[in-house]
Amino acid sequence: MKFKLLIFLGLLPALSYAQDAASGKLRNAAAKPMTNADSVLMKQLFFTGLRERTIENFALASDLFSHVLQIDPNNDAALYEMANLKKRNNDYDGAQALLERAVAINPNNEWYWVALSTGYEKSNNIARLEAIFSQLIKLNPNNPDYYFDRANALFIGKKYDQSIAVLDSLEKVTGPSDDLLLKRQKVYLAQGNVNKATADIKKAIAENPNQAKYYIMLGEVYNANNFVDDALKAFQKAETLDPSNGYVHLQLADIYRNKKDNDNGFNELKLAFTQAGMSVEQQLHIIMGYVPKFPDANAKASALELSKILTESHPEDSRSFGIYGDMLLQNAQYKAAANAYRRSIAVNDKIYQVHEQLVRIELGDNDFDAAIKDGENALTLFPNQAWMNYLVGVAWLQKKNATKALGYLKTAASSETQDKELLSQTYSAIGDSYHELKDNAKSDAAYDQSITYNPDNGYTLNNYAYYLSVRNEQLDKAAQMAERGNELQPNTASFEDTYAWILFRQKKYAEARPWIEKAIAHDKDKSAVQLEHYGDILFYNGDVDGAVLNWKKAKAGGADSPLLDRKINEKKYIE
Repeated sequence: MKFKLLIFLGLLPALSYAQDAASGKLRNAAAKPMTNADSVLMKQLFFTGLRERTIENFALASDLFSHVLQIDPNNDAALYEMANLKKRNNDYDGAQALLERAVAINPNNEWYWVALSTGYEKSNNIARLEAIFSQLIKLNPNNPDYYFDRANALFIGKKYDQSIAVLDSLEKVTGPSDDLLLKRQKVYLAQGNVNKATADIKKAIAENPNQAKYYIMLGEVYNANNFVDDALKAFQKAETLDPSNGYVHLQLADIYRNKKDNDNGFNELKLAFTQAGMSVEQQLHIIMGYVPKFPDANAKASALELSKILTESHPEDSRSFGIYGDMLLQNAQYKAAANAYRRSIAVNDKIYQVHEQLVRIELGDNDFDAAIKDGENALTLFPNQAWMNYLVGVAWLQKKNATKALGYLKTAASSETQDKELLSQTYSAIGDSYHELKDNAKSDAAYDQSITYNPDNGYTLNNYAYYLSVRNEQLDKAAQMAERGNELQPNTASFEDTYAWILFRQKKYAEARPWIEKAIAHDKDKSAVQLEHYGDILFYNGDVDGAVLNWKKAKAGGADSPLLDRKINEKKYIE
Protein backbone atom coordinates (compact mmCIF):
# COMPACT_ATOMS: atom_id res chain seq x y z
CA MET A 1 0.00 0.00 0.00
CA LYS A 2 2.84 2.42 0.78
CA PHE A 3 4.34 1.82 -2.67
CA LYS A 4 1.04 2.72 -4.40
CA LEU A 5 0.64 5.82 -2.29
CA LEU A 6 4.04 7.05 -3.45
CA ILE A 7 2.96 6.61 -7.08
CA PHE A 8 -0.16 8.70 -6.54
CA LEU A 9 1.84 11.39 -4.79
CA GLY A 10 4.17 11.51 -7.78
CA LEU A 11 1.25 12.02 -10.17
CA LEU A 12 -0.52 14.66 -8.07
CA PRO A 13 -1.74 17.45 -10.45
CA ALA A 14 -2.12 21.08 -9.48
CA LEU A 15 -5.92 21.16 -9.57
CA SER A 16 -6.69 23.64 -6.86
CA TYR A 17 -10.31 24.08 -8.01
CA ALA A 18 -11.18 20.51 -7.03
CA GLN A 19 -9.71 20.50 -3.54
CA ASP A 20 -12.92 21.57 -1.87
CA ALA A 21 -14.84 18.75 -3.49
CA ALA A 22 -12.22 16.21 -2.46
CA SER A 23 -11.64 17.38 1.08
CA GLY A 24 -13.95 19.84 2.75
CA LYS A 25 -17.19 18.22 1.66
CA LEU A 26 -16.31 14.60 2.23
CA ARG A 27 -18.96 12.67 4.10
CA ASN A 28 -18.50 9.29 5.68
CA ALA A 29 -21.73 7.41 6.05
CA ALA A 30 -19.93 4.19 6.81
CA ALA A 31 -19.87 2.88 10.32
CA LYS A 32 -16.09 2.80 10.29
CA PRO A 33 -14.65 6.26 10.95
CA MET A 34 -12.20 7.62 8.36
CA THR A 35 -8.59 7.78 9.49
CA ASN A 36 -6.18 10.52 8.53
CA ALA A 37 -4.39 8.06 6.24
CA ASP A 38 -7.72 7.24 4.52
CA SER A 39 -8.35 10.94 3.96
CA VAL A 40 -4.90 11.50 2.44
CA LEU A 41 -5.20 8.44 0.21
CA MET A 42 -8.70 9.41 -0.91
CA LYS A 43 -7.53 12.86 -1.97
CA GLN A 44 -4.68 11.39 -3.98
CA LEU A 45 -6.99 8.88 -5.64
CA PHE A 46 -9.51 11.60 -6.51
CA PHE A 47 -6.99 14.04 -8.00
CA THR A 48 -5.25 11.29 -9.96
CA GLY A 49 -8.65 10.21 -11.27
CA LEU A 50 -9.26 13.77 -12.48
CA ARG A 51 -5.89 13.75 -14.22
CA GLU A 52 -6.55 10.40 -15.94
CA ARG A 53 -9.98 11.58 -17.04
CA THR A 54 -8.44 14.77 -18.51
CA ILE A 55 -5.99 12.75 -20.63
CA GLU A 56 -8.90 10.46 -21.64
CA ASN A 57 -7.67 7.41 -19.76
CA PHE A 58 -11.24 6.73 -18.75
CA ALA A 59 -10.88 3.13 -17.59
CA LEU A 60 -8.20 4.00 -15.04
CA ALA A 61 -10.12 7.12 -13.99
CA SER A 62 -13.18 4.97 -13.30
CA ASP A 63 -11.12 2.58 -11.16
CA LEU A 64 -9.69 5.49 -9.15
CA PHE A 65 -13.07 7.09 -8.46
CA SER A 66 -14.40 3.65 -7.44
CA HIS A 67 -11.59 3.42 -4.89
CA VAL A 68 -12.60 6.82 -3.54
CA LEU A 69 -16.17 5.60 -3.09
CA GLN A 70 -14.95 2.46 -1.34
CA ILE A 71 -13.28 4.69 1.22
CA ASP A 72 -16.15 7.21 1.36
CA PRO A 73 -19.42 6.02 -0.24
CA ASN A 74 -20.92 9.51 0.25
CA ASN A 75 -18.27 11.46 -1.67
CA ASP A 76 -20.58 13.50 -3.90
CA ALA A 77 -17.73 14.73 -6.14
CA ALA A 78 -16.65 11.15 -6.92
CA LEU A 79 -20.28 10.17 -7.50
CA TYR A 80 -20.57 13.04 -10.00
CA GLU A 81 -17.37 12.04 -11.84
CA MET A 82 -18.39 8.38 -11.95
CA ALA A 83 -21.79 9.39 -13.35
CA ASN A 84 -20.13 11.34 -16.18
CA LEU A 85 -17.96 8.34 -17.03
CA LYS A 86 -21.00 6.08 -17.13
CA LYS A 87 -22.70 8.51 -19.51
CA ARG A 88 -19.71 8.18 -21.81
CA ASN A 89 -20.40 4.44 -21.92
CA ASN A 90 -24.12 5.06 -22.55
CA ASP A 91 -25.01 3.69 -19.11
CA TYR A 92 -27.60 6.37 -18.40
CA ASP A 93 -29.47 4.39 -15.76
CA GLY A 94 -26.26 3.86 -13.79
CA ALA A 95 -25.35 7.55 -14.16
CA GLN A 96 -28.80 8.63 -13.00
CA ALA A 97 -28.58 6.50 -9.84
CA LEU A 98 -25.20 8.03 -8.95
CA LEU A 99 -26.41 11.59 -9.59
CA GLU A 100 -29.50 11.04 -7.45
CA ARG A 101 -27.16 10.06 -4.59
CA ALA A 102 -24.96 13.12 -5.31
CA VAL A 103 -27.83 15.64 -5.12
CA ALA A 104 -29.17 13.97 -1.99
CA ILE A 105 -25.77 14.42 -0.32
CA ASN A 106 -25.13 17.93 -1.68
CA PRO A 107 -28.42 19.54 -2.78
CA ASN A 108 -26.83 22.96 -3.26
CA ASN A 109 -24.53 21.97 -6.15
CA GLU A 110 -26.08 23.44 -9.31
CA TRP A 111 -24.07 21.27 -11.69
CA TYR A 112 -25.23 18.03 -10.12
CA TRP A 113 -28.82 19.03 -10.77
CA VAL A 114 -28.03 20.07 -14.38
CA ALA A 115 -26.36 16.71 -15.00
CA LEU A 116 -29.31 14.86 -13.47
CA SER A 117 -31.74 16.81 -15.67
CA THR A 118 -30.10 15.49 -18.84
CA GLY A 119 -30.76 11.93 -17.70
CA TYR A 120 -34.43 12.67 -17.04
CA GLU A 121 -34.73 14.41 -20.38
CA LYS A 122 -33.39 11.29 -22.06
CA SER A 123 -35.86 9.07 -20.24
CA ASN A 124 -38.64 11.65 -20.75
CA ASN A 125 -39.37 11.78 -17.03
CA ILE A 126 -41.28 15.06 -17.18
CA ALA A 127 -42.50 15.06 -13.56
CA ARG A 128 -38.97 14.83 -12.18
CA LEU A 129 -37.72 17.41 -14.68
CA GLU A 130 -40.24 19.92 -13.31
CA ALA A 131 -38.87 19.38 -9.80
CA ILE A 132 -35.25 19.62 -10.92
CA PHE A 133 -35.75 22.91 -12.76
CA SER A 134 -37.66 24.25 -9.79
CA GLN A 135 -34.63 23.43 -7.61
CA LEU A 136 -32.26 25.02 -10.15
CA ILE A 137 -34.30 28.22 -10.14
CA LYS A 138 -33.93 28.34 -6.35
CA LEU A 139 -30.17 27.82 -6.64
CA ASN A 140 -29.70 30.33 -9.47
CA PRO A 141 -32.76 32.56 -9.82
CA ASN A 142 -31.03 34.79 -12.41
CA ASN A 143 -30.51 32.09 -15.03
CA PRO A 144 -33.38 32.43 -17.57
CA ASP A 145 -32.65 29.02 -19.11
CA TYR A 146 -33.93 27.29 -16.00
CA TYR A 147 -37.24 29.15 -16.19
CA PHE A 148 -37.62 28.29 -19.86
CA ASP A 149 -36.78 24.66 -19.17
CA ARG A 150 -39.30 24.41 -16.33
CA ALA A 151 -41.97 26.16 -18.40
CA ASN A 152 -41.28 23.74 -21.25
CA ALA A 153 -41.51 20.71 -18.96
CA LEU A 154 -44.86 21.97 -17.67
CA PHE A 155 -45.96 22.62 -21.27
CA ILE A 156 -45.10 19.05 -22.26
CA GLY A 157 -47.07 17.86 -19.25
CA LYS A 158 -50.00 20.01 -20.50
CA LYS A 159 -49.91 22.13 -17.35
CA TYR A 160 -50.41 25.24 -19.41
CA ASP A 161 -51.44 27.69 -16.67
CA GLN A 162 -48.43 26.73 -14.56
CA SER A 163 -46.20 27.12 -17.60
CA ILE A 164 -47.51 30.67 -18.14
CA ALA A 165 -46.93 31.42 -14.45
CA VAL A 166 -43.26 30.42 -14.73
CA LEU A 167 -42.85 32.63 -17.80
CA ASP A 168 -44.47 35.51 -15.90
CA SER A 169 -41.96 34.97 -13.08
CA LEU A 170 -39.12 35.12 -15.58
CA GLU A 171 -40.41 38.40 -17.00
CA LYS A 172 -40.08 39.91 -13.52
CA VAL A 173 -36.41 38.89 -13.59
CA THR A 174 -35.43 39.80 -17.16
CA GLY A 175 -38.16 42.11 -18.37
CA PRO A 176 -40.10 41.56 -21.63
CA SER A 177 -38.34 39.73 -24.50
CA ASP A 178 -39.15 38.20 -27.85
CA ASP A 179 -38.30 34.76 -26.48
CA LEU A 180 -40.87 35.17 -23.74
CA LEU A 181 -43.41 36.44 -26.24
CA LEU A 182 -42.93 33.41 -28.47
CA LYS A 183 -43.04 30.94 -25.58
CA ARG A 184 -46.28 32.41 -24.24
CA GLN A 185 -47.73 32.42 -27.73
CA LYS A 186 -46.97 28.70 -28.04
CA VAL A 187 -48.73 27.93 -24.77
CA TYR A 188 -51.79 30.06 -25.56
CA LEU A 189 -52.17 28.43 -28.96
CA ALA A 190 -51.92 24.98 -27.38
CA GLN A 191 -54.82 26.06 -25.22
CA GLY A 192 -56.67 27.18 -28.33
CA ASN A 193 -56.66 30.74 -27.05
CA VAL A 194 -55.88 32.76 -30.17
CA ASN A 195 -57.10 35.97 -28.55
CA LYS A 196 -54.53 35.80 -25.74
CA ALA A 197 -51.78 34.85 -28.20
CA THR A 198 -52.53 37.85 -30.39
CA ALA A 199 -53.13 40.18 -27.44
CA ASP A 200 -49.55 39.71 -26.27
CA ILE A 201 -48.24 40.43 -29.77
CA LYS A 202 -50.49 43.47 -30.15
CA LYS A 203 -49.09 44.78 -26.88
CA ALA A 204 -45.59 44.42 -28.33
CA ILE A 205 -46.76 46.24 -31.47
CA ALA A 206 -48.16 49.08 -29.41
CA GLU A 207 -44.81 49.43 -27.67
CA ASN A 208 -42.81 49.01 -30.92
CA PRO A 209 -45.05 50.25 -33.75
CA ASN A 210 -42.23 50.50 -36.30
CA GLN A 211 -40.85 46.99 -35.93
CA ALA A 212 -42.01 44.67 -38.70
CA LYS A 213 -41.14 41.50 -36.76
CA TYR A 214 -44.14 41.85 -34.47
CA TYR A 215 -46.52 42.23 -37.42
CA ILE A 216 -44.91 39.11 -38.89
CA MET A 217 -45.56 37.21 -35.63
CA LEU A 218 -49.15 38.43 -35.64
CA GLY A 219 -49.63 37.45 -39.28
CA GLU A 220 -48.24 33.97 -38.63
CA VAL A 221 -50.64 33.37 -35.74
CA TYR A 222 -53.61 34.57 -37.75
CA ASN A 223 -52.60 32.59 -40.83
CA ALA A 224 -52.02 29.36 -38.88
CA ASN A 225 -55.48 29.66 -37.38
CA ASN A 226 -57.29 30.49 -40.65
CA PHE A 227 -57.90 34.17 -39.92
CA VAL A 228 -56.81 34.89 -43.49
CA ASP A 229 -57.99 38.49 -43.80
CA ASP A 230 -56.38 39.46 -40.49
CA ALA A 231 -53.18 37.72 -41.56
CA LEU A 232 -53.22 39.64 -44.84
CA LYS A 233 -53.50 42.97 -43.04
CA ALA A 234 -50.66 42.09 -40.67
CA PHE A 235 -48.29 41.04 -43.44
CA GLN A 236 -49.22 44.06 -45.54
CA LYS A 237 -48.22 46.29 -42.62
CA ALA A 238 -44.97 44.32 -42.25
CA GLU A 239 -44.33 44.82 -45.96
CA THR A 240 -44.78 48.57 -45.55
CA LEU A 241 -42.28 48.66 -42.71
CA ASP A 242 -39.77 46.23 -44.28
CA PRO A 243 -40.26 46.07 -48.06
CA SER A 244 -37.01 44.12 -48.57
CA ASN A 245 -38.12 41.22 -46.36
CA GLY A 246 -38.41 38.23 -48.69
CA TYR A 247 -40.21 36.13 -46.07
CA VAL A 248 -43.03 38.69 -45.89
CA HIS A 249 -43.45 38.63 -49.67
CA LEU A 250 -43.60 34.83 -49.62
CA GLN A 251 -46.27 34.85 -46.92
CA LEU A 252 -48.31 37.38 -48.89
CA ALA A 253 -47.88 35.28 -52.05
CA ASP A 254 -49.32 32.24 -50.22
CA ILE A 255 -52.24 34.22 -48.83
CA TYR A 256 -53.11 35.72 -52.21
CA ARG A 257 -52.87 32.31 -53.86
CA ASN A 258 -55.22 30.83 -51.26
CA LYS A 259 -57.63 33.69 -51.95
CA LYS A 260 -57.41 32.85 -55.70
CA ASP A 261 -55.80 36.23 -56.38
CA ASN A 262 -53.12 34.78 -58.65
CA ASP A 263 -51.89 38.07 -60.11
CA ASN A 264 -51.09 39.66 -56.76
CA GLY A 265 -49.73 36.35 -55.51
CA PHE A 266 -47.29 36.07 -58.41
CA ASN A 267 -46.24 39.72 -58.05
CA GLU A 268 -45.36 39.07 -54.40
CA LEU A 269 -43.46 35.96 -55.42
CA LYS A 270 -41.41 37.97 -57.90
CA LEU A 271 -40.66 40.57 -55.22
CA ALA A 272 -39.50 37.78 -52.90
CA PHE A 273 -37.15 36.46 -55.59
CA THR A 274 -35.46 39.85 -55.93
CA GLN A 275 -34.50 40.00 -52.25
CA ALA A 276 -30.91 39.15 -51.40
CA GLY A 277 -31.77 37.12 -48.34
CA MET A 278 -33.63 34.41 -50.24
CA SER A 279 -31.48 31.31 -50.79
CA VAL A 280 -30.97 29.60 -54.13
CA GLU A 281 -32.31 26.36 -52.64
CA GLN A 282 -35.56 28.02 -51.61
CA GLN A 283 -36.01 29.64 -55.01
CA LEU A 284 -35.28 26.39 -56.83
CA HIS A 285 -37.85 24.63 -54.65
CA ILE A 286 -40.51 27.20 -55.55
CA ILE A 287 -39.77 27.01 -59.27
CA MET A 288 -39.87 23.22 -59.24
CA GLY A 289 -43.28 23.48 -57.60
CA TYR A 290 -44.65 24.62 -60.97
CA VAL A 291 -43.39 21.52 -62.83
CA PRO A 292 -46.27 19.20 -61.83
CA LYS A 293 -48.62 21.75 -63.44
CA PHE A 294 -46.92 21.47 -66.84
CA PRO A 295 -47.88 21.61 -69.70
CA ASP A 296 -50.18 24.39 -68.48
CA ALA A 297 -48.99 27.49 -70.37
CA ASN A 298 -49.38 29.83 -67.38
CA ALA A 299 -47.37 27.52 -65.14
CA LYS A 300 -44.58 27.29 -67.71
CA ALA A 301 -44.53 31.05 -68.22
CA SER A 302 -44.44 31.72 -64.46
CA ALA A 303 -41.62 29.23 -63.87
CA LEU A 304 -39.68 30.80 -66.75
CA GLU A 305 -40.05 34.32 -65.38
CA LEU A 306 -39.01 33.28 -61.88
CA SER A 307 -36.01 31.35 -63.15
CA LYS A 308 -34.86 34.41 -65.10
CA ILE A 309 -35.05 36.48 -61.90
CA LEU A 310 -33.04 33.76 -60.19
CA THR A 311 -30.18 34.21 -62.67
CA GLU A 312 -30.17 37.93 -61.85
CA SER A 313 -30.27 37.50 -58.08
CA HIS A 314 -27.77 34.61 -57.98
CA PRO A 315 -25.54 34.84 -61.07
CA GLU A 316 -22.72 33.20 -59.13
CA ASP A 317 -24.60 29.89 -58.82
CA SER A 318 -24.58 27.58 -61.85
CA ARG A 319 -27.91 26.07 -60.79
CA SER A 320 -29.60 29.39 -61.55
CA PHE A 321 -28.68 29.16 -65.22
CA GLY A 322 -29.26 25.41 -65.25
CA ILE A 323 -32.91 25.69 -64.21
CA TYR A 324 -33.35 28.76 -66.42
CA GLY A 325 -32.21 26.61 -69.34
CA ASP A 326 -34.68 23.90 -68.29
CA MET A 327 -37.56 26.35 -68.23
CA LEU A 328 -36.57 27.88 -71.58
CA LEU A 329 -36.54 24.35 -72.97
CA GLN A 330 -40.03 23.73 -71.58
CA ASN A 331 -41.14 26.88 -73.40
CA ALA A 332 -39.55 25.69 -76.69
CA GLN A 333 -36.94 28.49 -76.65
CA TYR A 334 -34.14 26.18 -77.68
CA LYS A 335 -31.38 28.62 -78.67
CA ALA A 336 -31.90 30.66 -75.51
CA ALA A 337 -31.88 27.43 -73.48
CA ALA A 338 -28.56 26.43 -75.04
CA ASN A 339 -27.08 29.81 -74.10
CA ALA A 340 -28.32 29.42 -70.52
CA TYR A 341 -26.72 25.98 -70.28
CA ARG A 342 -23.46 27.41 -71.59
CA ARG A 343 -23.58 30.08 -68.86
CA SER A 344 -24.19 27.39 -66.26
CA ILE A 345 -21.20 25.39 -67.49
CA ALA A 346 -19.02 28.51 -67.49
CA VAL A 347 -19.79 29.01 -63.78
CA ASN A 348 -19.47 25.33 -62.83
CA ASP A 349 -18.70 22.61 -65.35
CA LYS A 350 -19.12 19.76 -62.87
CA ILE A 351 -22.87 19.21 -63.33
CA TYR A 352 -23.20 16.50 -65.96
CA GLN A 353 -26.92 16.90 -66.68
CA VAL A 354 -26.37 20.45 -67.97
CA HIS A 355 -23.79 19.23 -70.50
CA GLU A 356 -26.17 16.56 -71.74
CA GLN A 357 -29.07 18.98 -72.16
CA LEU A 358 -26.86 21.34 -74.16
CA VAL A 359 -25.66 18.62 -76.53
CA ARG A 360 -29.20 17.31 -77.01
CA ILE A 361 -30.37 20.78 -78.05
CA GLU A 362 -27.47 21.15 -80.48
CA LEU A 363 -28.25 17.77 -82.03
CA GLY A 364 -31.91 18.70 -82.33
CA ASP A 365 -30.88 21.91 -84.08
CA ASN A 366 -28.67 19.91 -86.51
CA ASP A 367 -25.65 21.84 -85.21
CA PHE A 368 -23.45 18.77 -85.31
CA ASP A 369 -20.16 20.63 -85.05
CA ALA A 370 -21.29 22.29 -81.80
CA ALA A 371 -22.61 18.97 -80.47
CA ILE A 372 -19.26 17.33 -81.15
CA LYS A 373 -17.28 20.20 -79.63
CA ASP A 374 -19.39 20.47 -76.45
CA GLY A 375 -19.91 16.73 -76.17
CA GLU A 376 -16.21 15.92 -76.42
CA ASN A 377 -15.50 18.64 -73.86
CA ALA A 378 -18.03 17.01 -71.50
CA LEU A 379 -16.37 13.63 -72.00
CA THR A 380 -13.05 15.02 -70.77
CA LEU A 381 -14.87 15.58 -67.47
CA PHE A 382 -17.23 12.59 -67.56
CA PRO A 383 -15.54 9.98 -69.79
CA ASN A 384 -17.76 7.08 -68.73
CA GLN A 385 -21.14 8.70 -69.32
CA ALA A 386 -22.87 6.35 -71.75
CA TRP A 387 -25.47 8.85 -72.96
CA MET A 388 -22.86 11.46 -73.81
CA ASN A 389 -20.80 8.92 -75.76
CA TYR A 390 -23.96 7.96 -77.64
CA LEU A 391 -24.85 11.58 -78.46
CA VAL A 392 -21.35 12.41 -79.71
CA GLY A 393 -21.35 9.19 -81.75
CA VAL A 394 -24.67 10.18 -83.37
CA ALA A 395 -23.25 13.63 -84.17
CA TRP A 396 -20.25 12.08 -85.93
CA LEU A 397 -22.58 9.71 -87.79
CA GLN A 398 -24.59 12.69 -89.02
CA LYS A 399 -21.31 14.19 -90.21
CA LYS A 400 -20.84 11.01 -92.31
CA ASN A 401 -17.82 9.91 -90.28
CA ALA A 402 -18.96 6.41 -89.41
CA THR A 403 -15.53 5.28 -88.22
CA LYS A 404 -15.33 8.10 -85.66
CA ALA A 405 -18.95 7.46 -84.67
CA LEU A 406 -18.27 3.80 -83.94
CA GLY A 407 -15.58 4.65 -81.40
CA TYR A 408 -18.01 6.63 -79.26
CA LEU A 409 -20.95 4.28 -79.82
CA LYS A 410 -18.96 1.21 -78.76
CA THR A 411 -17.84 3.05 -75.62
CA ALA A 412 -21.48 3.87 -74.89
CA ALA A 413 -22.47 0.22 -75.30
CA SER A 414 -19.68 -0.99 -73.03
CA SER A 415 -20.35 1.69 -70.37
CA GLU A 416 -24.05 0.88 -69.91
CA THR A 417 -25.54 -2.39 -68.69
CA GLN A 418 -28.95 -1.46 -67.26
CA ASP A 419 -30.59 1.15 -69.54
CA LYS A 420 -32.17 -1.03 -72.22
CA GLU A 421 -33.53 1.95 -74.14
CA LEU A 422 -30.09 3.50 -74.43
CA LEU A 423 -28.56 0.16 -75.41
CA SER A 424 -31.21 -0.35 -78.07
CA GLN A 425 -30.61 3.10 -79.55
CA THR A 426 -26.83 2.67 -79.34
CA TYR A 427 -26.81 -0.64 -81.23
CA SER A 428 -29.21 0.84 -83.76
CA ALA A 429 -26.72 3.66 -84.41
CA ILE A 430 -23.91 1.08 -84.60
CA GLY A 431 -25.97 -0.69 -87.26
CA ASP A 432 -26.33 2.59 -89.18
CA SER A 433 -22.58 3.16 -88.93
CA TYR A 434 -21.68 -0.28 -90.28
CA HIS A 435 -24.24 0.22 -93.05
CA GLU A 436 -22.40 3.41 -94.04
CA LEU A 437 -19.18 1.38 -94.08
CA LYS A 438 -20.95 -1.26 -96.23
CA ASP A 439 -20.33 -4.01 -93.67
CA ASN A 440 -23.75 -5.65 -93.93
CA ALA A 441 -23.00 -8.56 -91.62
CA LYS A 442 -21.98 -6.33 -88.70
CA SER A 443 -24.79 -3.91 -89.49
CA ASP A 444 -27.41 -6.69 -89.35
CA ALA A 445 -25.90 -8.09 -86.13
CA ALA A 446 -26.07 -4.67 -84.48
CA TYR A 447 -29.70 -4.17 -85.53
CA ASP A 448 -30.58 -7.61 -84.17
CA GLN A 449 -28.89 -6.68 -80.88
CA SER A 450 -30.85 -3.41 -80.78
CA ILE A 451 -34.12 -5.29 -81.16
CA THR A 452 -33.24 -7.72 -78.35
CA TYR A 453 -33.05 -4.75 -75.97
CA ASN A 454 -36.23 -3.16 -77.33
CA PRO A 455 -38.37 -5.17 -79.76
CA ASP A 456 -40.49 -2.05 -80.32
CA ASN A 457 -37.72 0.33 -81.36
CA GLY A 458 -39.51 1.75 -84.38
CA TYR A 459 -36.42 3.47 -85.77
CA THR A 460 -34.43 0.22 -85.78
CA LEU A 461 -37.30 -1.80 -87.23
CA ASN A 462 -37.71 0.66 -90.09
CA ASN A 463 -34.05 1.11 -90.99
CA TYR A 464 -33.21 -2.57 -90.73
CA ALA A 465 -36.24 -3.50 -92.83
CA TYR A 466 -35.44 -0.88 -95.48
CA TYR A 467 -31.80 -1.91 -95.85
CA LEU A 468 -32.84 -5.56 -96.21
CA SER A 469 -35.32 -4.57 -98.94
CA VAL A 470 -32.67 -2.56 -100.80
CA ARG A 471 -30.48 -5.68 -100.78
CA ASN A 472 -33.55 -7.80 -101.65
CA GLU A 473 -32.78 -10.10 -98.70
CA GLN A 474 -34.95 -11.66 -95.97
CA LEU A 475 -38.02 -9.88 -97.30
CA ASP A 476 -40.48 -11.73 -95.05
CA LYS A 477 -38.53 -10.64 -91.99
CA ALA A 478 -38.29 -7.12 -93.40
CA ALA A 479 -42.06 -7.01 -94.01
CA GLN A 480 -42.82 -8.08 -90.43
CA MET A 481 -40.51 -5.41 -89.03
CA ALA A 482 -41.89 -2.68 -91.30
CA GLU A 483 -45.48 -3.60 -90.45
CA ARG A 484 -44.68 -3.43 -86.73
CA GLY A 485 -42.92 -0.10 -87.19
CA ASN A 486 -46.05 1.38 -88.75
CA GLU A 487 -48.17 0.06 -85.89
CA LEU A 488 -45.84 1.80 -83.42
CA GLN A 489 -45.59 5.07 -85.33
CA PRO A 490 -48.59 5.43 -87.63
CA ASN A 491 -48.74 8.17 -90.26
CA THR A 492 -44.93 8.38 -90.45
CA ALA A 493 -44.06 8.91 -94.13
CA SER A 494 -40.64 7.24 -94.08
CA PHE A 495 -42.04 4.15 -92.34
CA GLU A 496 -44.93 3.90 -94.82
CA ASP A 497 -42.51 4.24 -97.74
CA THR A 498 -40.36 1.42 -96.31
CA TYR A 499 -43.33 -0.93 -96.04
CA ALA A 500 -44.52 -0.02 -99.53
CA TRP A 501 -41.10 -0.72 -100.99
CA ILE A 502 -40.83 -4.11 -99.27
CA LEU A 503 -44.25 -5.10 -100.63
CA PHE A 504 -43.03 -3.98 -104.06
CA ARG A 505 -39.95 -6.17 -103.68
CA GLN A 506 -42.27 -9.06 -102.77
CA LYS A 507 -44.19 -8.32 -105.98
CA LYS A 508 -47.28 -7.42 -103.96
CA TYR A 509 -47.90 -4.40 -106.16
CA ALA A 510 -51.57 -3.84 -105.35
CA GLU A 511 -50.84 -3.94 -101.60
CA ALA A 512 -47.88 -1.59 -102.04
CA ARG A 513 -49.88 1.17 -103.75
CA PRO A 514 -51.99 2.41 -100.80
CA TRP A 515 -48.90 2.44 -98.54
CA ILE A 516 -46.85 4.59 -100.90
CA GLU A 517 -49.82 6.93 -101.35
CA LYS A 518 -50.06 7.25 -97.55
CA ALA A 519 -46.36 8.06 -97.43
CA ILE A 520 -46.67 10.80 -100.03
CA ALA A 521 -49.72 12.25 -98.29
CA HIS A 522 -47.89 12.41 -94.97
CA ASP A 523 -44.56 13.61 -96.38
CA LYS A 524 -44.20 17.36 -95.84
CA ASP A 525 -40.83 17.43 -97.61
CA LYS A 526 -42.03 15.84 -100.88
CA SER A 527 -39.24 13.28 -100.95
CA ALA A 528 -37.88 12.57 -104.44
CA VAL A 529 -37.15 8.98 -103.39
CA GLN A 530 -40.77 8.38 -102.46
CA LEU A 531 -41.97 9.91 -105.72
CA GLU A 532 -39.69 7.57 -107.66
CA HIS A 533 -40.97 4.61 -105.64
CA TYR A 534 -44.54 5.74 -106.40
CA GLY A 535 -43.74 5.71 -110.10
CA ASP A 536 -42.25 2.21 -109.84
CA ILE A 537 -45.32 0.88 -108.01
CA LEU A 538 -47.77 2.56 -110.43
CA PHE A 539 -45.94 1.00 -113.38
CA TYR A 540 -46.51 -2.49 -112.03
CA ASN A 541 -50.12 -1.60 -111.27
CA GLY A 542 -50.59 -0.86 -114.99
CA ASP A 543 -50.58 2.95 -114.75
CA VAL A 544 -47.70 3.78 -117.09
CA ASP A 545 -48.65 7.44 -117.51
CA GLY A 546 -48.89 7.88 -113.75
CA ALA A 547 -45.53 6.17 -113.37
CA VAL A 548 -43.79 8.48 -115.87
CA LEU A 549 -45.43 11.54 -114.28
CA ASN A 550 -44.07 10.65 -110.83
CA TRP A 551 -40.62 9.76 -112.20
CA LYS A 552 -40.52 13.23 -113.71
CA LYS A 553 -41.63 14.75 -110.37
CA ALA A 554 -38.83 12.82 -108.67
CA LYS A 555 -36.28 14.22 -111.14
CA ALA A 556 -37.64 17.73 -110.64
CA GLY A 557 -37.43 17.18 -106.89
CA GLY A 558 -33.71 16.49 -107.00
CA ALA A 559 -33.36 12.81 -107.89
CA ASP A 560 -30.68 12.45 -110.52
CA SER A 561 -29.50 9.10 -111.85
CA PRO A 562 -29.03 7.50 -115.27
CA LEU A 563 -31.47 4.80 -114.19
CA LEU A 564 -34.21 7.36 -113.51
CA ASP A 565 -33.54 9.01 -116.86
CA ARG A 566 -33.94 5.66 -118.61
CA LYS A 567 -37.25 5.04 -116.80
CA ILE A 568 -38.56 8.36 -118.06
CA ASN A 569 -37.26 8.01 -121.60
CA GLU A 570 -38.17 4.34 -122.06
CA LYS A 571 -41.41 4.63 -120.06
CA LYS A 572 -40.80 1.44 -118.13
CA TYR A 573 -39.41 0.24 -114.83
CA ILE A 574 -35.74 -0.63 -114.99
CA GLU A 575 -34.09 -2.56 -112.17
